[in-house]
Amino acid sequence: MRLGALEAGGTKMVCAIGNEKGEIFEQVSIPTQTPEITIPKLISYFEGKGIEALGIACFGPVDLNKKSDTYGYITSTTKLSWINCDMVGAFEKALGCPVGFDTDVNGSVLGEVTFGQAKGKDNVIYITIGTGIGAGIYVEGKLLHGMMHPEAGHVLIRRRDGDVYEGKCPYHKACLEGMAAGPAIEARWGKKAIELKDQKEVWDLEAYYIAQALANYIFTLSPEMIILGGGVMHQEQLFPMIRQYVKELLGDYIKTKQIEDLEHYIVPASLQDNQGIMGCLELARRVVV
Repeated sequence: MRLGALEAGGTKMVCAIGNEKGEIFEQVSIPTQTPEITIPKLISYFEGKGIEALGIACFGPVDLNKKSDTYGYITSTTKLSWINCDMVGAFEKALGCPVGFDTDVNGSVLGEVTFGQAKGKDNVIYITIGTGIGAGIYVEGKLLHGMMHPEAGHVLIRRRDGDVYEGKCPYHKACLEGMAAGPAIEARWGKKAIELKDQKEVWDLEAYYIAQALANYIFTLSPEMIILGGGVMHQEQLFPMIRQYVKELLGDYIKTKQIEDLEHYIVPASLQDNQGIMGCLELARRVVV
């Protein structure tokens, strides 16, 4: 089965051709500009490639309700030129093939449960921590949607005593994204995250805020595995610090084999940063079979 994959991000669009086994035959990256400039370039890439279906994992918010008049649209995004952009319709019309569609982070969790370390698990969370923070949530063998889709990067967290930074999120200030995403790190410390690698206080605070969110996800969703990806999580020193804070925050209340082995419960992504594209291949497969 020859399938197309589009991981549509706010900075770049990653396009690939692959198959239902998760094998990637070719891959390119196209900068995200306006829809008028970007979408024709994306369509041109996929034209003539003989794909049976296309899977799109897209930045959002997006409309995932197939009964809605705006199903497949990007909706109230902060990237203003993309508001009310009909992603599914544009590619169905141009390519004449079915299109599978979901959020970028749901694409990543789907890649991990289909092809990666979470294969065989029914309840998994994938969290990306980078320019923004989002979570793909896989519950009882299905991607979680609902009223729209989870916006778990905007959960509210407690400010650490003595932390006077107001928060970067324009909507909530001190939500997880506002306190822990890449732009918040840069605004708080005056340098990009990559320049702060050796400053322990930076990552101790980062771990404290991330762990609060993870504890809340554990209490509410009871995942079998939590996967952390995105640019900020390339700071691998964060993982043991996050695990220690999660242990403290859970307060010995939850006793499971997973919580007893946090090193294999809260883990980095496993697919060499291809989990999103591989999830797109699975989205495409699902609209064919």
